[in-house]
Amino acid sequence: MSGTAEREVRDYIRTIVDFPHEGILFRDVTTLFADPRGFRMAVDRMLHPYLGGRIDKVAGLEARGFILGGAVAHQLGCGFVPVRKKGKLPAATISESYQLEYGEAVVEVHDDAVQPGESVLIVDDLLATGGTAQAGIRLMQRLGADILGCAFIVELPDLGGRAKLEALGIEARALCTFEGL
Repeated sequence: MSGTAEREVRDYIRTIVDFPHEGILFRDVTTLFADPRGFRMAVDRMLHPYLGGRIDKVAGLEARGFILGGAVAHQLGCGFVPVRKKGKLPAATISESYQLEYGEAVVEVHDDAVQPGESVLIVDDLLATGGTAQAGIRLMQRLGADILGCAFIVELPDLGGRAKLEALGIEARALCTFEGL
């Protein structure tokens, strides 16, 4: 590029100080999504390690994982499965609870979203403590899926999410990392 350095994925991500509360540095990927080059770069890099392999479904974790997962599934030519907050899906579901910093949350998936033996890639924007991803993994496994791995844009390594996923035998990939909370 003439005179300018090529931007990396992390360069498109805005940091908002003290959101949602004091002491937090919120990594806002909406600025990445809004930029056509940045968004394409992120999607291409997320799916690249999985090209050439068999992927039947991409499971996107609510809510930014829907944006990414839909784009990745489209590029891979496979189906998309939304992993939603409790009460948002219209047909029969299975659910999985997980711990939040203060309390508990529940995610669900349609009970026919994945068939036994299908290969699934789990996608979300951020890997922090790993709770949401663990719940998504457990849901897919309960349906008999073969989990290929988890793909994220951002990892916050100080919060230990990668170790939790690896303890389940699941590979986690992130396009960039940010230190701190």
